[in-house]
Parts: sequence; structure tokens; C-alpha cells
Amino acid sequence: MRITRSVAGGRRRTAIVATTGLTVTALLLTACSDSSDSGDSADADGNITLTVADFGQFGYKEAGLFEKYHELNPKITVKEDTTAEEKNYYPKLLQQLNSGSGLADVQGIEVGRIKEIVDTKADAFADLGKVIDVDEWVSWKEKQATAPGGAVIGAGTDIGPMSLCYNTELFAKAGLPTNRTEIAKRTAGGWEDFLALGEEFKKKAPKGTYFMDSASAMFNAVVSSNAKQYYDEGGKPIYQDSPSVQQGWDLAAEAASKKLTQGLAQFEDPWQAALRKGTIATVVCPAWMAGQISTYAGEANKGKWDITSAPGATAANWGGSFLSVPKSGKNVDEAMKLVKWLTAPEQQAAVFKAIGVFPSNKGAYELPDVKNATLPYFNNAPIGQIYADEATSIPEAVLGPKDGVIKDSISTQINNMEQRGTDPDDAWDAATKAIDKAIG
Repeated sequence: MRITRSVAGGRRRTAIVATTGLTVTALLLTACSDSSDSGDSADADGNITLTVADFGQFGYKEAGLFEKYHELNPKITVKEDTTAEEKNYYPKLLQQLNSGSGLADVQGIEVGRIKEIVDTKADAFADLGKVIDVDEWVSWKEKQATAPGGAVIGAGTDIGPMSLCYNTELFAKAGLPTNRTEIAKRTAGGWEDFLALGEEFKKKAPKGTYFMDSASAMFNAVVSSNAKQYYDEGGKPIYQDSPSVQQGWDLAAEAASKKLTQGLAQFEDPWQAALRKGTIATVVCPAWMAGQISTYAGEANKGKWDITSAPGATAANWGGSFLSVPKSGKNVDEAMKLVKWLTAPEQQAAVFKAIGVFPSNKGAYELPDVKNATLPYFNNAPIGQIYADEATSIPEAVLGPKDGVIKDSISTQINNMEQRGTDPDDAWDAATKAIDKAIG
């Protein structure tokens, strides 16, 4: 939802502020446990230190949840080991799983990696379905982390329902409507309508400005709104024949050829600078993206941005992670209790308030901190309502073990079309060669 995130979920996110307050009572709901009879490792005084390894920004520090957990469980201290880039975190996790050593009590797993973990490393993780009511999650989130034998090896932390963030000042200067409802109507037909709006923007846009930041981001959004993406139900890679991939690629090539995009790789320094300078009119916005925009666009652009629903009638999900408990850990029982507490509605609502990461636990959607949430930075956009509406209608995507690799390879070549003018056919050939080499 994390400051830096390089796989399917994009990069996560810095703090945003919702309008309602989380009550202490909600945060302090029953998480207490008696470590003395848990069978876990403890020192002579019964104290236990739980380690959590994750990447980017899960929001637990910002929401103060580890401190709260210690208040509830005075003999338990939680220490977080965060890797900035998921692309560096995941190879290390695989190495630790293969060697059977060095794992934390709790490990984060990116959605773009969960299928590979489920298929190849499920036996290394505890079954969280024994302690967590998985019916509380959006249904497809549970299925993503369920092994063939029925074990649930990951508890969903968040999801990335899709919206569209847009710069109202640039829209106005280009003669476009700025009302979020009107823009939603203009793009109701889908991403083709979105590009048509971009062409209209280009006619009167201020010099040096662009309709979108990145065609690869639009590609991800298009693919994410479809159930079939890079693999079929049998686990066969189908990315070369996937209708959603083809549609996303064609739209990206069109955007690049018509110069509707600034051609910036998201989250890197030039992208951050463009937000600060106000040269980008739209950014595809999974829930966690709002924090990125508000951080890098800065106070000078507060109130110039707004949020509306994503183009088209089909909702999309981009991103989301899991917490898992390795069986080899010294504190498996207590780690499972911690994961259960962190992914409960009240705690997911607290993280949403702290950094804008949208809950995967449906019980959080009715809590005030989610249901009534607005974003002052984005013209008080009703994000709780927007994201909850999207979350309930997201199609159940078929995941594959190398989704992240495939997406990254295609995105690289889309960037080459934008930045270097690479011919679309040549770019596609380069993408398929890179993918086939990576997935074997």
C-alpha cells in the first residue's frame, strides 16, 4: 500500500490524514495473550521478542501498533526489520527459506510473489487459518494465500483498489471539467475514453505538461481490472495471448505515440520532481498511491489534486501484501497471535488512517476511520467510499508464480517506447525475450 515497492503492488506510501479519529478502545481490543503457556521461546523472566521482516512501508510504525501491542502484552516486544526495496527483500527471503535459517518470526510477502510461495514453499509456513477467521477478508484475498491442501499461509494486510488521481489546476487550464463526478462520466466507457480525454487535454495544456505520468502505470491498471492476466487457471503462462495484456499494451503504445505521457518511471527521482513541479495531470491511483503524491507534490500543491473512480465499469486491484509465520521460528504461537491482531479490522483501520493503505479485512469498511475517511490534500475526496465501492467489485484474478517478473519486464519496455521512441513491435519482442528467459 510502502515508500518503495517494485513489484506488482508498485511502491508504498507515506502518511496521509483521514478526518476521523481512531478510539483507544478500538485499538486495544482483545489481543492479550499469556506467553507463559504458549510454548514459545522466552528469557528467564518470560519476556519474548518477536521479529517482523517486511519491505517498504507497511504502516505499523506510523500507526504505533507495535507499541500498542506491547502495552497489551507487556512481556512481548516487537522489532521490525524493514528492507526499502521489495526487489532486494524477496531474493533474501527465498535464500533464507532454502537454507532454513535467518527467518524472522513474521515475514511480509508481496502479492506478486504469493503464488510462487504458495506453490513452492507453503510447507515452510504455519497455517494461519487455524487462528484467523479468513471469512473476514475479501474472498479473493484469502484464496491468493491458500495452499492446495487448504492451509492459509498468509494473512492479507491490504489491497489496492484503483482510482484516478488528477490535478484540477491543470485540468482547468486545459479547459477540462474538474468535478470528480463529471470526470468519471467522461471516462465511464473505459481506458479508450481516458486517452480521448488526454487528447483533449493536450490541445490546450500548459507548455511542458503531460496528461499522464507513465503509460506503464496505465498498462498495469488495465491488466489489473481483468481476471485473466499473465497465467491461466492451470498455471500456464498466457501473457502473449492474454486479451488484457494485449489491450493494455496497445493502449500504452498509443499513449506513447501521441505524446500523452511524460514517460517517467514511477517513484524514481524524475517522477518525484514532476509531481513537485506540477507537470503531470493524472496518475493511476491504487489506494496507497495517494500518500506518494501528497508527499512528493508537497504542500505547495495541496488542494490542487482530487480523486475520482478509475475509467471503465470494472474495478481493479493493484497491490496488496501478506503477513506469514515461518514454521522454523522460535515464537510461532506468539507470532500467529500478533499476525491475527495486526490484520484485525481495528488495526487495519489504524494503518489506513496513518498511511492510506486500504484494508483487506471487510470488517474495517464500516469503521468510522475507513467509512467516513476523506483526504484534505485531495480536495476532501471521500476515499473511504470510493475505495470500498471498488473493493467489493474487484474480479478474482488468476495469479501466477512470476507475475511480478512479467509485469516488470513489460513495464521496462513500455518505458523504452516512451523515453527512447522504441518501435512497439521491437519493444514487445524485447519484453517477451526477457520474460521467457526469466521464467524458463
